Amino acid sequence: MALKTFRPLTPSQRFKALPSFEEITKSKPEKSLLETKNRTGGRNNNGRKTSRHRGGGHKRKYRIIDFKRVRRDAVADVIAIEYDPNRSARLALIQYADGEKAYIIAASGLSVGSKVSAGENSEPNVGNALPLKFIPLGLAIHNVELVPGRGGQIVRSAGSQAILNNREGGYALIKMASGELRRVNENCYATIGQVGNIEHMNVVSGKAGRSRWLGIRPQTRGMAMNPVDHPMGGGQGKSKGGGGRHHPMSPWGQLSKGFKTRQKHKQSDRFIVARRKKK
Repeated sequence: MALKTFRPLTPSQRFKALPSFEEITKSKPEKSLLETKNRTGGRNNNGRKTSRHRGGGHKRKYRIIDFKRVRRDAVADVIAIEYDPNRSARLALIQYADGEKAYIIAASGLSVGSKVSAGENSEPNVGNALPLKFIPLGLAIHNVELVPGRGGQIVRSAGSQAILNNREGGYALIKMASGELRRVNENCYATIGQVGNIEHMNVVSGKAGRSRWLGIRPQTRGMAMNPVDHPMGGGQGKSKGGGGRHHPMSPWGQLSKGFKTRQKHKQSDRFIVARRKKK
């Protein structure tokens, strides 16, 4: 995927870099694989905001994606690469011999005409899904299950990949992009290859309006607020930390810099061999 740049005729075009969408081969989604997607505006079932700066944006339909790769030992053809408004990765529309269609995460290198399959007997080629115990060591993988049969849960965003490092005691050791080394049951399925749309991380919106299309509303700095509205608000001039020199906090009083928010005793701790942040 390439990025499209613009002549700096206006301030918004000076640094703008948008996807070229040259890999997209089908403009309209498959109707049989669509569901309605209701927007919450960041509110919970009581109507209270639980996620700030959310609201508006373009209407979206949810694409039903086969994260489990339920059809085993059946070869499917990639018939289209599509855009998905709900995620950074692209989707590959595949069709089996009996006419059934499904969406999968499009790996880098997949194109129209490619063949993919899932199962223990599949070849370790890009787009194929296999149990971790049958994948050769050192390969890049994505859409990795954490519990056998639950479907891929991690390594699904654009350009992401994990590396299968080792296998021991019924577990596979996977090195995440963050540097974390994690144990995963070797019966869990993973898909070969790196997620496509690799240049997504270099996209520059160029203007505030594009964020509004995505449903992202403006943010106000805490320091620009009054003390009643934010722990960092108030003070004479550009004072750091409101009325006194206390540490930066969220609007609800939680320390915002250097405070560890991960639970001290978490069930998944036993699966982490090496943390992403070295102590």
